[in-house]
Order: sequence, then C-alpha cells, then structure tokens
Amino acid sequence: MTDSRIPTVRLGDGGPEVGVQGLGCMGMSFAYGPSDAQESRATLERALELGVTLYDTADAYGQGENERFLSPFFKAHRDDVVIATKFALAIPPDDPTRRIIRNDPPYIRQAVEASLERLDVDVIDLYYMHRRDVNVPIEETVGVMAELVREGKVKHLGLSEVTGAELRAAQAVHPIAAVQSEWSLFSRDIEAGVVPTARELGVALVPYSPLGRGFLTGSFTSAEKDLTADDFRRQMPRFTGDNATANAALLEPIRKVAASHGATLGQIALAWAQQQSTVHNLPVIPIPGTRKPTRVEENTTATRIVLGEEDMALLDPIAERVSGNRYADMTFTSAGRE
Repeated sequence: MTDSRIPTVRLGDGGPEVGVQGLGCMGMSFAYGPSDAQESRATLERALELGVTLYDTADAYGQGENERFLSPFFKAHRDDVVIATKFALAIPPDDPTRRIIRNDPPYIRQAVEASLERLDVDVIDLYYMHRRDVNVPIEETVGVMAELVREGKVKHLGLSEVTGAELRAAQAVHPIAAVQSEWSLFSRDIEAGVVPTARELGVALVPYSPLGRGFLTGSFTSAEKDLTADDFRRQMPRFTGDNATANAALLEPIRKVAASHGATLGQIALAWAQQQSTVHNLPVIPIPGTRKPTRVEENTTATRIVLGEEDMALLDPIAERVSGNRYADMTFTSAGRE
C-alpha cells in the first residue's frame, strides 16, 4: 500500500484547500453500532498522514459526543485540519427515529456556542445548516450564519440537503463554500437541480454516504439480518426486506468493474463519486465514513482510479434501478422538496 498523499482541491470559490477526499466521522460515536475508540483515533491519524484534511461531524451525532471525541485530535493538529460541523438537527435520545429541525436565529447562536465549546476551538472552519426548516426563510438563516462569519466564530458556510433554488437564495445573502448531500451510485437525485446550480455559483459538492452507508462495499446485504439492533441503517427502506434483496443484485456491475481494475467494490464506488467532478465540472469532495485505518488506506487509494467509458456505462444505470427511498421520511431531503 502506497503512502502517497491524495491531491488537494479548493472547497468552492474562496473556500479552503482540502484533500480531494474527506472523512465522515459520525460512525465513531453514533448510528452504526459499537465502535472502538482507540481504533477510531488511529483512523483519524492515518487519514491525516494520507492527506485527508476535511473532517466532518455534527452536533446531532451522539448528542454532541462526536464533537467531544474529535476535539483532542483537532487540538493536536489544528493547523492541518479543516473542521466541518453542523447545526439544525436534533435526534431525541428516547426516539432515534424522530427528527427535530430548527433554523431560527436564537437556536443557531446557541448551537454554534455549544459546538465551539465541545470542539474546544476558537473558530469553526466550515459550518453547515444540517437540514432545512421550511418555516424559516433561508435568507434569515443564512443571514445569521453570515453574522457568525463577521464575528469570527465561523470561517466558511455550508448547506446540507438543500434544493437548487434554496442554494441560489442562500448564495444571494452570503457566499456558500459547499453543499453536502447524499450522492452515490445509489443516490443521484441532486444531479437534476443542485449540481448544476452549484457549478454555476462556484460551490463545491461534498457527497455524504458515497459508499451507500456500506451497502456498496458488499459488507452487508440486509440490515435486519446483518446489523446490530442499534444500527441506524435498520430504519432505512432500501436496506431492509425485499428492497435489500433487490438492491444487493445491483452490485454485480460494480463487481465486474472492480475485477477489471483489481480494486474493491468500495474503491469503485468512491472512484465513481470522485469522477463526478470531471463529469459535472465542479469540485467534488466525498466524505466516506470509516472507523478503521485500513479502510482509510483503501478509500484514499480510490482517488487514483480512473474509470473509462465502458466502466461508466456499466455503473451509471444502477441508481435508477434502486428499490426503496434512502430515508423513511424524505421530507427532510432536497429530493423531498424539489
């Protein structure tokens, strides 16, 4: 395994320079069953060695526990990392299926102070609106976020799961560095409106779950049969019942392409996501999540895989054949509002 560092790219017009692949840190504290803290710390360090500089968390991940867990690593490497966290989404501990979304100004100010304290930093590099509260004008929400930039609490602004129209309205208030949305071989709805708008406005795309929450790696075929009872993926329609069975069959083209490149399924899924930067002519920085150093090595190697026309012809039709939505309630996503 080579130790070559991954290339860098600018996170949108005026944004920071980051590695072309980031790291999703949610699973180290939340959603995907038990984790090993020592192994997760080793994963963070190995990622940085390989040139991964964008680290993604949120206040909702484990009721702030993920931010607290990451704090020592960020403190040790403050000048070398770009910290991305989010506000707006609360998950009640007694009901993990429920979502509470708030975009109102008092809540944003409360949330940023709490995140700064948990992270133990003076400024957040990239601050995302995690989900959209349609009862609050997005101009009002971004207006408060812009105040945080002027006050020196936040450097750059991001939005997650917004529509193209919402992105355009937000950009009119303050420059947006990045939009984070689910984007993978299984989820391509953002290509209709969000991606072309981001390209026009000079905004980077940060795909979350580029590995289909692990399904695209072949690591599980049924959430009900293969995952622990506390695993968040058991609530997702496409990973359960007949949907899971149908979707497992869609991995065959990925296996074929992987075999031709001497790569893993996950590497091909990531290479496809990375290559959308060329396809759509905008910065694309996927943030696959993992808790293992060996997986970070595998994932970053995917940045050096170039897929040919025949490969793309096999892979591109997969998304339209996927069974089941990515969430039980799609109203919280951009696709639910487009």
